[in-house]
Amino acid sequence: MSTDQPFTHLDSAGAARMVDVTEKKPTVRSATATGFVRCNSEIVAALRDGTAPKGDVLAVARIAGIAAAKRTPELLPLAHVIGVHGAVVDLEITDDGVAIEATVRTADRTGVEMEALTAVSVAALSVVDMVKGLDKSVTVEQIQLTRKTGGKSGDWVR
Repeated sequence: MSTDQPFTHLDSAGAARMVDVTEKKPTVRSATATGFVRCNSEIVAALRDGTAPKGDVLAVARIAGIAAAKRTPELLPLAHVIGVHGAVVDLEITDDGVAIEATVRTADRTGVEMEALTAVSVAALSVVDMVKGLDKSVTVEQIQLTRKTGGKSGDWVR
């Protein structure tokens, strides 16, 4: 955005406001985000063996991420309430931790970038919650939007 264009989430007095998308036509849109939970080798082994004390870490994180995508407007005050028509959260155990990817789809008036980022964030936090008893130094890293499709601004890939 150039400096001569106003910020869409600020009114003329500089106060935050929700952008009015009433007149926009619904279109098919998607967004994918990724993140990583860095874990020590003991946790990685427990994840691979299915012996984490709190149970199936990846299943819980997957469901947490999907639920979070659907609740994004409750967490982010200027996010629009939109139909989350599809949400996939994939988690992969690596030698250094857990890689997370979430793709969210809709046919609505605004995009689902925040829903994808929220899905990854909450899935990552769920992993941390499930393994923190084994090691409190687990970290969440590199949460980022990696691609989006649809909408006025078109397609974008990191």
